[in-house]
Amino acid sequence: MSSAKWPTVKAGTVAAVCAATVAVSALPAAAAGFPGDGPLVAGDAPATSSAARLDRPGVQVRSAPDVDEPPDVSALSWMVTDADDGRVLAAKDAHRELPPASTLKTLFAVTVLPKFGQETVHTVSEDDLSDISPGSSLVGIQEDHRYTVADLWRGVFLSSGSDAVRTLAAMNGGWETTLDDMRAMADRLGARDTDVESADGYDTPGQHSSAYDLTIFAKAGLTNQDFARFASTQEAQFPESGGPDSFGIQNTNRLLVGSHGVEPYPGLIGVKNGYTSQAGNTLVAAARHDGRTLLVTVMNPQSGKNNAVYEEARSLLDWGFDAAPDIEPVAILPDRVGPQPPASPEPDADRPASHEPAADRADRRRATDRAAVLRAAALGHDAGQPDGSGPGVWWFLATGAVLVTGSTVVVLRRRRS
Repeated sequence: MSSAKWPTVKAGTVAAVCAATVAVSALPAAAAGFPGDGPLVAGDAPATSSAARLDRPGVQVRSAPDVDEPPDVSALSWMVTDADDGRVLAAKDAHRELPPASTLKTLFAVTVLPKFGQETVHTVSEDDLSDISPGSSLVGIQEDHRYTVADLWRGVFLSSGSDAVRTLAAMNGGWETTLDDMRAMADRLGARDTDVESADGYDTPGQHSSAYDLTIFAKAGLTNQDFARFASTQEAQFPESGGPDSFGIQNTNRLLVGSHGVEPYPGLIGVKNGYTSQAGNTLVAAARHDGRTLLVTVMNPQSGKNNAVYEEARSLLDWGFDAAPDIEPVAILPDRVGPQPPASPEPDADRPASHEPAADRADRRRATDRAAVLRAAALGHDAGQPDGSGPGVWWFLATGAVLVTGSTVVVLRRRRS
């Protein structure tokens, strides 16, 4: 029999297990740190941690020598982001849930645009144009006329046409199928604050988004060449093929085309503007200078000034281009642009529409957020710990301690017998 005493073995086992427990319990505390006060966490953590800098109210920005504070604008919510690497340079109430108006068409485009070739021709039916909400903006699609998919997307991006959205949604399998596809895409991209109830952004009970989510949608969209091309198109013929029924359309984004007293912004790419009575004016704008692309999202300016949404976006873009080389980000957007899901099947009249209640979707997102926090922490994605001794190491040590303890107990038991 070994000279080791069994009480000593039991004491050692208890101590080791306690140490492992302490190490594991330290994980949530490490994951819950404020990125704005300490090391910046990359990947999922800024998007999902309940203590993340962007979850705080008010303006969030890191001060830096020779960098001015962001301009004082009246929008209820806004965000300035480097579209190339996802660095959030500054934001105000980024996760505030607000009606998005037509800026929600960015999510519609990210979801549906890759599913059809641009030269595909579609003959518009009466059903395609049914149920358009009164007062919606229209590009002027006519029943029984033939349009290419590219024509329809120009109707979406330039004229914000709900008739073009309805037609594309019908091609995608129907309105409810398209809403479900958009919800799934929002989840895939890491959106936290979006509930989709109308694909064209029309004011609908329960529908909302945020500056954070709209920025994510635009960032994903700009990786698609067709999205970027349509978003930056200033003028077009509708339909492009011409003919007696063709007419010219102009992009309603005043910062892009320069109209209604707004000077065009140099290097502007687009992306989408919107207005409804509940949302007020909203705008997602991207511009490129000296090899850098910035995204600015502005939601519902309160100043009452004419063209406020465009001029506030202009001032935020100017600040962003000046600050970007020298300022540290307050967060980094999750990079979740993966393979496109398969195209939606044709609608099945016998299949009931799937419509997950908004409360259930919110609960599911919160559960996903918590899981993502733990994943990010367990992988040690803490950019502020150069030695790599992040929470992932704690998991490794804790697991090792338990395994070593178990092995020791087995060996000593065998020796004892």
